[in-house]
Order: sequence, then structure tokens, then C-alpha cells
Amino acid sequence: MGIQIIKGDITRINVDAIVNAANSSLLGGGGVDGAIHRAGGKQIFEECQKIRARQGKCNTGEAVYTAAGCLPARYVIHTVGPVWNEGNKNEKDLLRQCYINSLRIADKLELKSVAFPNISTGIYHFPKNEASEIAINTVQYFLKKENKYIETILFVCYDEENEQLYKNKLR
Repeated sequence: MGIQIIKGDITRINVDAIVNAANSSLLGGGGVDGAIHRAGGKQIFEECQKIRARQGKCNTGEAVYTAAGCLPARYVIHTVGPVWNEGNKNEKDLLRQCYINSLRIADKLELKSVAFPNISTGIYHFPKNEASEIAINTVQYFLKKENKYIETILFVCYDEENEQLYKNKLR
């Protein structure tokens, strides 16, 4: 089992599943969410509409999955990260739940490789240093305590700042 940190575009990563830092509507938006919906095509959007019709919005910390459409991955796991509110709205625990719930879906699907973006560190303004620590620690915990199938976790960082933070936390 391995954790890898790379700088790149998550929509171009060839893994079993990529994780989407989605908004609660599941219907696309800005940042990585919009990029995944644009690159993946209408299949992702249509499957998200069906999920919404079945359950309504996706709450913060929860995760659902769809096929990956035109992406090189097989699945997209959509999770809704917390908006940073100075740490006063349980944001740290909600961010942990994003990773745990995404990994539980991947394990349930018997996937071997999963790529994560830097959840909530863009327009949701979660402090990057804290987010990277939560991400690395949560993934390491899951791999040791709950994992059955996952062999590789990639953190795909969009910028050099996140890349360095994640690499430092992994050491």
C-alpha cells in the first residue's frame, strides 16, 4: 500500500476512482468540481441528477459515487467538503468524514487506486496546512484499520503550496 503526492490535473489521472470536491447540489460548480464535470461529460451530470432525485442534496462530509464518463478513471466519488468558518462549525471532523466516507465507498467497490484533490482548500478556504494534516492522517488511519482492497492513494495537488505541505506531512 502506498500514498503518493503529485502535482497535476486530477481529471487526467488513470486510477480506479477520483474523488470530487463537490458541492451539495452534486451538479457541478467551480474549481475541481467544475473541471471534473466538464471533462467527464454528461454521464456524470445525469447520474448526479438521479442521486439527487433519490436522496436530495449531499450533506457535508457525505460521499456518493458515479461512473467517470469520459475521464480515464472508472468512478468519481463525490464528497462535500466543509466551508471554513474559523473552525467553529465542526469543519475538521467534517473534512475527516469526507476522506473516510470516500475511502469506504472505494473499498466497498473493491477498488485498488484512488486519487484525492485537496478537499475544501480552494473556494471553501479551509487552511491548507490543517487540511493536509487531516488528509494524510485520516488516509493513513483508514489504510491501517479499515482497508481491504485499496493499494494506492494519490493526492493530486493543483498548486505547489499544497504539494509541499502534503509531502512534508507524509514524511
